[in-house]
Amino acid sequence: MSLSIYERLNVRVLGSMGPPLIFAHGFGSEQRAWRHQVAAFKDRYQVILFDHVGCGRSDFNAYNAERYSSVHAYAEDVLELCEELDVHDGILVGHSVSGMAGMLAAIAEPHRFQQLVFVKASPRYLNDVGYVGGFEPSQLDALFADMATQFHSWAAGFASQVVNMPDMPELAREFARTLSSMRPDIALATARFIFESDFRAELPRLKTPTLILQSGGDIAVPDEVGLYMARNIPLAQLARIDARGHLPHLSSPAAVNQAIQDFLSHRPPRESTRNSSFLNAIKARSNSFKDHLN
Repeated sequence: MSLSIYERLNVRVLGSMGPPLIFAHGFGSEQRAWRHQVAAFKDRYQVILFDHVGCGRSDFNAYNAERYSSVHAYAEDVLELCEELDVHDGILVGHSVSGMAGMLAAIAEPHRFQQLVFVKASPRYLNDVGYVGGFEPSQLDALFADMATQFHSWAAGFASQVVNMPDMPELAREFARTLSSMRPDIALATARFIFESDFRAELPRLKTPTLILQSGGDIAVPDEVGLYMARNIPLAQLARIDARGHLPHLSSPAAVNQAIQDFLSHRPPRESTRNSSFLNAIKARSNSFKDHLN
């Protein structure tokens, strides 16, 4: 007997008022990372939480290396969850890889989603000609090697770098704990398909209104990535929030919550691509990167 989607993904549904609001966590995280957002939105929305297979309290026995070999599998799980819960015109807030999973799901079944929010999402992590992704192939090779040979010590160091909040060491410890709770083989396989993915060609196909949240000091998703997505997703708006690191929903929850609320209320972002100083700074870095390649 196959497991239900509820058991497989450790699904929780809070409240029954308002539109469905799905929170989808990123690599090495879990649904409890959204606790500040749940507290802020649970009284006005039907909040839907889950853990990706291999993370949190999902059923690890449901992991299949052949099935979970690309971000498309995460998108399929999201759509299966939407079908089971009869979600129409929902809102998906996706952190990191879940932003791209949400994009693929919305392209496949646009009636399921009225709005998307990308929290530090990226269509490609590798640098390319004319594109700043953040990583060179040699850096990813070293990352994968460390994961394969010293997973738990790698997780501690990686968590500290990614969170990038020295004054809040408890957040790095929390992320290291959830990352370390993954099976090393699942973590390595998942990291490979995430960091080696390229969804740039899919961006123009997304017709769902999308908010792109950008914060500085993120080794995984440079500022240029947010600007690139805003330029290539037809109905996107880019909002820069007062935060740093790759997990702003944990380190700066008030800023994230306000940006999401403004977007859901159809108010313009506090700081967006219309901010000329922000635009000029990003363009300068992009031009510098292009000069370096030439």
